[in-house]
Amino acid sequence: MRQSLSRVPKDRIAVIIGAKGATSKAIRNAAGCEKFIIDSTTGDVEVEWGEPGTYDAVKAMKLPDVVKAIGRGMAPEAAIRLLDDDHFFELIDLREYVGKRSNQQRRIRARIIGRQGKIRQLIEQLTSTQISIYNSTVVLVGEEGGLDAARQAIEMLAGGSEHGTVIGYLERDRKKARLDARSLDVYEEREEVRDLGGFEGLVPGLAEVSRRNDRRMRAAQVDPDDEEAVAEMMELAEDETIQWEEE
Repeated sequence: MRQSLSRVPKDRIAVIIGAKGATSKAIRNAAGCEKFIIDSTTGDVEVEWGEPGTYDAVKAMKLPDVVKAIGRGMAPEAAIRLLDDDHFFELIDLREYVGKRSNQQRRIRARIIGRQGKIRQLIEQLTSTQISIYNSTVVLVGEEGGLDAARQAIEMLAGGSEHGTVIGYLERDRKKARLDARSLDVYEEREEVRDLGGFEGLVPGLAEVSRRNDRRMRAAQVDPDDEEAVAEMMELAEDETIQWEEE
């Protein structure tokens, strides 16, 4: 089966091909396709898949995002992680916030990047994502939780929020995520505790007290003429002892 993918911008064709075709080969191997074809003149990309069942359908579905991410400035190593089950792709179009005015797009890009790239680095660190800014678009790659927070941060900056407000939001979100993870760990650990049932689960040791009382009641009902029953009654449990005292 042959599939056409997004066209790669001309200035990104060499990146997706790689030195001596290394990057295109890495993409083909990671995706499990038979052929990964790039037109070095136009940037058109096509992929050939084998018979159904010979390749991973999920990777086939996510491969277009890999090509799109590389075409939008993402490093190939980061983009290929999109083929993992727990990594996803987001694309934010800055034109939705400032229109087609190039000077406004530059202003927003500068706000997202920050001085010496520090704001973008902080967002990446706090959300465990990879961010690429290319012309009027911002590409995000990462796991679901961090990806949602990173997208929210980019949208806040594009909407005019101050850097301090955005970083404060990300720090609170990260702290909340850690607390949620700890709560989940405790919950999973408690699920493994043996279900004692009844009042024993509420009052530890209650069942043992009940067993002792039952033993005393049975002992009070033993027939003195029944030697076998008397002998059984006289046997001590593991947690019972006899103490002799003089009056």
